[in-house]
Amino acid sequence: MNKLKGSSGMLLVLVAMVIVASVMVKGFATGENAVSLGLAVSTVGLVSATMLYCLAGGDFDLSVGSNLALGGVLAAIVTTATKSVFLGIAAALAAGALVGLLNGLVIAKLGINALITTLATMQIVRGVTNIVSGGSPKTCSVVGFDGLGKSAVLGIPSPIALTILCFLVFGFLLNRTVFGRDTLAIGGNPEAARLAGIKVEATKVWVFVLSGMVAAFAGCVQASRLLAASNNAGEKLELQAISACVLGGVSLAGGVGTMSGVVVGVLIMGVVQNAMSLMNIDTFYQMVVTGAILLAAVVFDKVKTAQNEKRSSRGTA
Repeated sequence: MNKLKGSSGMLLVLVAMVIVASVMVKGFATGENAVSLGLAVSTVGLVSATMLYCLAGGDFDLSVGSNLALGGVLAAIVTTATKSVFLGIAAALAAGALVGLLNGLVIAKLGINALITTLATMQIVRGVTNIVSGGSPKTCSVVGFDGLGKSAVLGIPSPIALTILCFLVFGFLLNRTVFGRDTLAIGGNPEAARLAGIKVEATKVWVFVLSGMVAAFAGCVQASRLLAASNNAGEKLELQAISACVLGGVSLAGGVGTMSGVVVGVLIMGVVQNAMSLMNIDTFYQMVVTGAILLAAVVFDKVKTAQNEKRSSRGTA
C-alpha cells in the first residue's frame, strides 16, 4: 500500500507538470515535441531500467556513462572494420558485460564498496574509450548501422520502442521471477537473504553484468541514431539515471523499487529538461535545476526511509 501511495504521488506530480508545461510552454503540447521528448529520455530510460536493480540490491553503478561511450565507440569501430553490424553490437555487449563482471566480482566477492568500485571503473573505462577511439568521435557509414536508431516499429521510433521493451522485460524480471525477488531481498537485508538460501554474490554479479550490457547497448542505439559515437558520450548519465530511479520511489537504502515508478521518474526528468529547453533557459541554469531535483529526490528518499523504519519499529514494539 505504501509503495502504491508513493508511486501514485509521483504520478500526480508528473501529470501536474505536463498540464502546467502544456499551458505555460509554447510548443510543448505537440505530437512532434512528444516524439522529441521520448527520444531524449530513451537513453536515460534504458540505463535506468537496470540501475533500478543496482539500487534495489543496495548498490550503485557509476560506470554506466563510461560504459555507454565505450559501447558506442566499439560498435562504430568494429562495424566499420568488419562491415558487420551484428559483430559491432556483439563487441559492444561483450565489453559492457566484461565491465559489469569486473564490477560485480569486486563488489560481491571482495566486499569493496560499490561507490568506490564503480567510481574507479568509470575512470578506467572512460580512459579505455579514449585510447580505443584516439580521443575523437568515430563515424560509421556501413549500411544497416542506423537500424537501431533511425528505424520505426509500428510508427514508433526504434529508440523509444526499445526503451519500452526494456521496461517491460526488466519489469517482468523484477516482479515475476526469482531473480527479481532475490535482488529486492538482498537490498532489504543481505544477511537475512543469505540465511534464506539466496545466492547473494552470484545475484549481485548478474545485476552488474546486466547493467553493463544495457549501458553498452544504449551506446549502440545512440551511435546508430547519430551515425557516430563520441568518446565523451554519457557524461553525467549515471546521475540522471539515479535521479530518475529515486524520483520513481527506488530506495537508496535498497530493497524497494518498481519499474512503473522508474518510468514515472524518467518522464519527470524528461519533462523538466524538455520544458526548459523549449523556454531557451541557459544550459547552466538547467544544470542547477537538475542538481536540485537530485537533491530533492535524495532528501525525499531519506525522509521516506525514516518514516518506514519508524513504522516498522512501532509494529515490532
